[in-house]
Amino acid sequence: MLNLLVGMMMIQSDLQGFGPLPSARQLAWHGMNYYAFVHFGPNTFTDKEWGDGLENPKVFAPTDLDTDQWVRTFKDAGMSGVILTVKHHDGFCLWPSKYSTHTVREAGQTDVLKALSESCKKLGLKLGIYLSPWDRNHPKYGTAEYNDIFVNMLEEVLGGKYGDVFEVWFDGANGEGPNGKKQVYDFARFNATVRKLQPKAVIFSDAGPDIRWVGNEAGYAGETNWNTIDRDRYVPGTPLYEELTEGKEGGKDWVPAECDVSIRKGWFWRASEDVTVKSPEKLMDIWLGSVGRGSNLLLNVPPDRRGLISEVDRTALLRFKESRANYSDSPLNGTYSPAAQNNRWILRDNEIKAEFGGEVTMRSVVIGEDIALGQRIAEWRLSGQSGDGSWAEVARGTTIGYHRIIQLKNVSVKSLKFEVIRSLDTPVLNRFDVRQFVPLSE
Repeated sequence: MLNLLVGMMMIQSDLQGFGPLPSARQLAWHGMNYYAFVHFGPNTFTDKEWGDGLENPKVFAPTDLDTDQWVRTFKDAGMSGVILTVKHHDGFCLWPSKYSTHTVREAGQTDVLKALSESCKKLGLKLGIYLSPWDRNHPKYGTAEYNDIFVNMLEEVLGGKYGDVFEVWFDGANGEGPNGKKQVYDFARFNATVRKLQPKAVIFSDAGPDIRWVGNEAGYAGETNWNTIDRDRYVPGTPLYEELTEGKEGGKDWVPAECDVSIRKGWFWRASEDVTVKSPEKLMDIWLGSVGRGSNLLLNVPPDRRGLISEVDRTALLRFKESRANYSDSPLNGTYSPAAQNNRWILRDNEIKAEFGGEVTMRSVVIGEDIALGQRIAEWRLSGQSGDGSWAEVARGTTIGYHRIIQLKNVSVKSLKFEVIRSLDTPVLNRFDVRQFVPLSE
């Protein structure tokens, strides 16, 4: 028994982190996989994507606002949280801010952020906040004083009244305000305010500091997807955004990519865009290109003018969930070599084999690195052994990261071998699941 304990301690001590490592808040974020974006405001009622800040606040007039219905829909769809656009570029605030006259208060409406926070607490989803620094309504925008006002707004929404927040979402949009001036944003101060008020929340922008934009609004990470970049190379609104899709091998900072996309053509609801709601098959392809490549998927589902998630959106979300469920939750049983140690496979010989005791038909393999120790795998190959004992390559790729869903086409094998062709350090896996696939029922 003593020898066994000593051996386990030696294995643990041999597992040293390599390169940049995720923080506790980033590790928690990696585990969320898939959550909702909600764009809601005057644009919902004016059919605009970007409001001009000149709207009469009373145009925001939902007739049957029900944030419980939103959260039930998202929870039923398998989502883990929701990020609300509490202030978009038009400056309209979905809470009654003391620092603006363009809010739900002037519209004669309820505090939408409060309602949503209560729904999330009641139904068990996490809450996130999008607060646009650009403000096309506020008279102080374009002056040094506006940065003070924006920090005051952050303190209102993050100071505890609305509970814990898992993510704060900043974009780099920076146009003119009502006085014709642009703002010099103090993002260092904004980020410090978030850290002080919500220390467990990750901060999103093109440059992080915690989570980066994936460089497109189609929902796809790069086929090669490093969680690392050189953070000081980027600023919010960076013209180098295409580099963010793949990240950088050997980057100095752990800043993983989040994939944002709308279920519709636009970000705000329009009746005319009901026909553009993405099919379950398209959403599944996006899932495989985002979550399946080690990123998280932020799917925008905007409420309609009633203040409800429309039936066409809800139906697509639930059928999409069926598609994902058909990737069996129960991996096929196999005998692994090397064997797992403390729920990890340490690939000192750069490979792992799974033997199934007979021929099995598989549709996908899910492989995950233990990213708490860093991201290491740069190139890999998957091979299957047929009944006659011969081996043949069935898939090949580059990065793995948090997890990689490798799609196959009903490949039948009796053994499976995952080989690491190139790695930055000893590969360490915490997931190796072989899964069957059942086609989506009609």
